[in-house]
Amino acid sequence: MNITHFKLLEKVYLNAKINSRFFGTTRIQISPGKAEIALQVSDDYFHGMEAVHGAVYFKLLDDAAFFAANSMVDDVFLLTTSFHIQFYRPVIAGEVRSVGELVHYSRNIFSAKATLYDQRGKVLGEGNGQLARSKIPLAN
Repeated sequence: MNITHFKLLEKVYLNAKINSRFFGTTRIQISPGKAEIALQVSDDYFHGMEAVHGAVYFKLLDDAAFFAANSMVDDVFLLTTSFHIQFYRPVIAGEVRSVGELVHYSRNIFSAKATLYDQRGKVLGEGNGQLARSKIPLAN
């Protein structure tokens, strides 16, 4: 894989409507088998107990794992087939960072994990999942 492939994936992520409209402060960096996504916490992401909702944790963990895996595939998109998360602590302010890593892959199946950190480096949650090759072409 080359840097052009990683930049294309980063552009796909940043241009996705859910990111450009709802998660506008998101940053992403992709390298071989790795992806890092950062998000500035906003009270727009809070649940009723005034902390970031678990759906935001899930999205950041799944996205980081997904792009870590897709960094190694240059012809099609991968699809998440299962994903499991664990919550460790709430966050109410600052920047959160999700770091994804490809753990194992075969021709069609990929396993990846991700860890979500607060701005002090404390672990907020972890996730791991399986992804599979789709028939959706990865094109410019």
